[in-house]
Amino acid sequence: MPLATSSLPRLALPATPPPVPAQVLAPDLSKPRLFPRAMAVLDAHAGRIPLRDHIGIVDFSQPSREPRLHLVDLRSGQVESHLVAHGSGSDPERSGWLQTFSNQPDSNASSRGAFVTGEGYVGKHGRSRRLIGLDPDNNLAEPRGIVVHAAGYVSEAMASAQGLIGRSQGCFAVSEDVIGDVLEKLGPGRLIFAWK
Repeated sequence: MPLATSSLPRLALPATPPPVPAQVLAPDLSKPRLFPRAMAVLDAHAGRIPLRDHIGIVDFSQPSREPRLHLVDLRSGQVESHLVAHGSGSDPERSGWLQTFSNQPDSNASSRGAFVTGEGYVGKHGRSRRLIGLDPDNNLAEPRGIVVHAAGYVSEAMASAQGLIGRSQGCFAVSEDVIGDVLEKLGPGRLIFAWK
């Protein structure tokens, strides 16, 4: 038996569809907090940073007990995070929190801004990588000897036991367990961006 359409309620449709509210995009939680800023810096320094497959982001707003060096694979979107020390001059009270940045020689402080990775070498801390500062806040990185190296005072065990890790003289010191991976992914010609 056919259904009588006259008994169904009629829906009044507007002449024009209502506007769709603008979509608010949530932040990409799979990426580090400073990722958008690092990408802008990568573009701004494109002429001095030839390789764009991996970047390093150091978020010094986090305490030293947290993995705050983020290695981002820009091809796959994968992120690896590791502990990294800040300079003793940036945290004179040894609180585990970076207080200040400095670009001054003999300050033993961390510097902020964009660095391009240079050549690797073997020094007093073993395998290491030189850094060239690209900004006024870090342009003395080379003469200050600011590099990426491994240190025994950077470890998960120390972070767990003491609630912080040791401090460097301004270098990006990482665990001896991960130095090979860090140096490989941040080979010459890549960006390290450090900020707070």
